[in-house]
Amino acid sequence: MKRIGSSFPHFFLYICAAVLVSSAVLMLSCVKPPAQPKAERSRPSDIKVEVRDGGPIVVTTSTAEFQITPAGALEGLLLGDGKRLTLDDPGELSSASGDSILHDGKELEFVPDFGQAKVLEATGKMGRGKRLELPWHPVAPSGVAIERTSVIEVYDDFPNIALVSVAYKNTGTTDFKIDQAALQQHRFSAKQADAKAQPYDMWSFQGSSYDWGKDDVQKLTRTSAQPNLMGEAVKGGYGGGIPVVAFWTGSMGEAIGHLETLPWTLSIPVKVEADGRVKTGVTIPVNTVLRPGETYSAPRTFLAVYSGDFYEPLRMWSSMLQKEGWDIPKPSNEAYNVSWCGWGYEFNVTPAQMLGTVPKLKEFGIKWATLDDRWFDTYGDWNPRAETFPGDSIKKMADDFHKQGLLVQLWWLPLGVEDGQGRWESHKYIVSKIVKEHPEWLILDKDGKHARMTRDLAALDPSLPEVQAYFKQLTEKFIRDWGFDGSKLDNIYSVPACYNPAHHHKSPQESVNAMGEVYKTIFETTRAIKPESVTQACPCGTPPSLAWLPFIDQAVTADPVGAVQVRRRLKMYKALLGPEAAVYGDHVELSAMTPLGHGNWSEHGSDFASTLGLGGVPGTKFVWPDPGPHYKPVALTSEKEDMWKKWIGLYNEKMLSKGEFLDLYVYGYDVPEGYAIEKDGKMYYAFFADAGKPFAGEIELRGLKPGSYHVVDYVDGKDFGMVQATAGAAPKLKAEFKEHLLLEVSGK
Repeated sequence: MKRIGSSFPHFFLYICAAVLVSSAVLMLSCVKPPAQPKAERSRPSDIKVEVRDGGPIVVTTSTAEFQITPAGALEGLLLGDGKRLTLDDPGELSSASGDSILHDGKELEFVPDFGQAKVLEATGKMGRGKRLELPWHPVAPSGVAIERTSVIEVYDDFPNIALVSVAYKNTGTTDFKIDQAALQQHRFSAKQADAKAQPYDMWSFQGSSYDWGKDDVQKLTRTSAQPNLMGEAVKGGYGGGIPVVAFWTGSMGEAIGHLETLPWTLSIPVKVEADGRVKTGVTIPVNTVLRPGETYSAPRTFLAVYSGDFYEPLRMWSSMLQKEGWDIPKPSNEAYNVSWCGWGYEFNVTPAQMLGTVPKLKEFGIKWATLDDRWFDTYGDWNPRAETFPGDSIKKMADDFHKQGLLVQLWWLPLGVEDGQGRWESHKYIVSKIVKEHPEWLILDKDGKHARMTRDLAALDPSLPEVQAYFKQLTEKFIRDWGFDGSKLDNIYSVPACYNPAHHHKSPQESVNAMGEVYKTIFETTRAIKPESVTQACPCGTPPSLAWLPFIDQAVTADPVGAVQVRRRLKMYKALLGPEAAVYGDHVELSAMTPLGHGNWSEHGSDFASTLGLGGVPGTKFVWPDPGPHYKPVALTSEKEDMWKKWIGLYNEKMLSKGEFLDLYVYGYDVPEGYAIEKDGKMYYAFFADAGKPFAGEIELRGLKPGSYHVVDYVDGKDFGMVQATAGAAPKLKAEFKEHLLLEVSGK
C-alpha cells in the first residue's frame, strides 16, 4: 500500500543514517541521553489508562493527567500538592474536538470511537510508556469515505508530555483530496487557574522566525495575534523556527508543537479571540490527493503541561528530540572565549582597521576577532573584495592575528547566491560565477522562477549532493587555506520549497528538510580541520531553526533589540542546547538601542550584566582608535575603557558560561526577574529591575541546600553577610539596586 507523505519518513531515515556515519570527532562530542537498562525497559509502565464508555479516556502519570474528552478534545492537567491545574477551556467544542481536515474547501470534523480504543505498552527510544490507539469517524454523511486514526503515547521518563500521531486513510473507491489538516486545537484561559484573571492574562513563547526584532516571549494582550509559520522561508526571507508555542501563568503552563527532527512546513497560529480565550493549534498545508487505500500521516504533535515559564517545555522538547537522534554537540573550549567583531566599522572594514584593535583586545583579555559582512566580492562565490582585501591580504590578516595569539572568525551566508536580480544596501547584485556555471543548482518556485531567500538572494538547493560538496570546498578554503578558526554564519533562517523539475523531488519540502545537511557539512569539515574551532549561526532578530541548530558550537542571541531580549534568548538557548551551552550574547552595544527610523538604530549599550549574569559569552564591536563621528556610538572612549576592562575581566575570572544554568525563577511572575547558575560549588544569582524602575525589597535565593552561606555582590564588592537556608524555605535578602544585582553565594 502506498503511503502519502512517505518521502518525509524516508528522508528522516536518510538523515539518521548520515548522523551514524558522521565523523568520530562529532560522535565523541555529542551529548546523548543515557541508555536505559534492559531490565528497566522490559517492566510495564507505571502510567495508568482508563477508558470509559463514551469517554473520556484518562491517562494518569506521576505528575500529569491527559484526557480525551467525549467531544474528542485532548486536555492536559498538571498534578501536584493536591491540585489539578489546567489552562484548557474548550468552550464551544462540545460536539467535536476541533481537529479537522479541509476537504474540497469544506471543514470535516471527526468524533472518537471509544469502544474500539486499544491500550498497549509503548517501548522504544523514549523508554517505557503507554500507547493508546483510537479510531475516529467523520461527522458527515455516510458517503464520506475517510478514516482517522490517532495514536497517543505517554512515557514514564517524560510524564508531562502526550505525543499524538494522526493518520487519514481513504477507505473509498474514488480519490479523496485533503487541502489542510488542523491538529492539537486548543483554547486556553488563565481563568482556569485564577478565577479573577482575564482569560488572556498569561505569557507566551512563540518560536517562529517571523519578523526581525519581534518578541518571541511576550505577555498576551486583548488583541494578540501571530501566524507563526514554521519550516520553509517566509516573506522577508525569514523562516525555520522552533515549532513550539507555550503559555504560562504564575501557577502552571501548557505548550503544543510538533516533535519531528525535520523542519516541517506548517503553522501554529496564536490568537486572542472575542471572548478573551487564547486559540491555538497546528495547521498543516497537506495539499494532497489520496487514492483508494492510501494514507496520509501528519507530523507527530505534542501537548505538554508544566510549572514555570518557557524554559521547561523547550527543555522537554529538546530532550525528546535528542532521544530521536537530534544530537547536540558539546561546544569547543574556544566557544566560551570573549569575541570582538569588526562590524563596528560596518561594510568597508579593512585589514588595517581589524588589526588596529589588537592592543586593546590583548589588554582586555579578548581572544576572538570576527571579520564581518562585505569582505567578499559576490554572494555565492565568496572571494575577497579587491578594494578592501586585495591580493592575499585576507590570509595575511588571519596570520597576523595568530601571531598575536588571537583567533579569527569569518562571516558568510551559505546557500544565498547572486543571480543579477536585486541588491542589498549599496551592493547591486551581479550574476555570480557559481550561478553561471551551475544554474541547475538553483531552487525554483511554483512559477519556474528563481526562488528568493534572505537579502532577496537566489538560493542553491541544499538537497543536492553537488551543493553539499561545494560548501565543503568553501569551508576548506576558509579554514584550511586562509587559516580562519571558525565561521560566523549570519542571516541564517530557512530556504524556499523547491519546484525545480531537474531535481526530481518527491516533495517540494525536500529542499527545506535538507538545509541542515549543508550546515552539518560546514560544521564537521571545520572541526575536522581545527577541533577547537567555533562555528556560530545567527538567525538575525528571530529564534533559530531546528534544521541547523545541532550543527554549531555557539548559539547567538541574534541581534537582540535591547537587554531584555538578550536575557530571554539566553534562557531559550540554555533550554534548547543544555545548561552549559555556549551562547554568545552578541555585541554588548545592542543592549541599548535608539530607533532612527526606516529600520535603523543607534546602538550604544553597555549592559554586560545581562550576558554575564545568565552564563552567556560576551562580545563587543567597539572601534578604536576613534575613526570619526560616523562611528561615535560604538567608539571605545576613555570613559568606556574602564567599564569594558572590568566586565570582561569579571567574565574571564568567573567563566559562568561553563556553569550549570538552573531553572529556578518564572519569567513574568517572579519580581525581580531572576536567574541562577551553579559553578564550582558556588551559586551565582542575577536579578534585574524593570526598565527605569529601581528595585527595593526582598529577593529569594532559591536552590540552596540547608546551611549557612556568605553573600557578596561580585561586581561592586558589597558584602551582604550571611544567610541561612533551611529545608523547603529559600533564604530572603533585603536589597536595593538599579538595573541589576549579581551575587556570589558560597557555603561556610
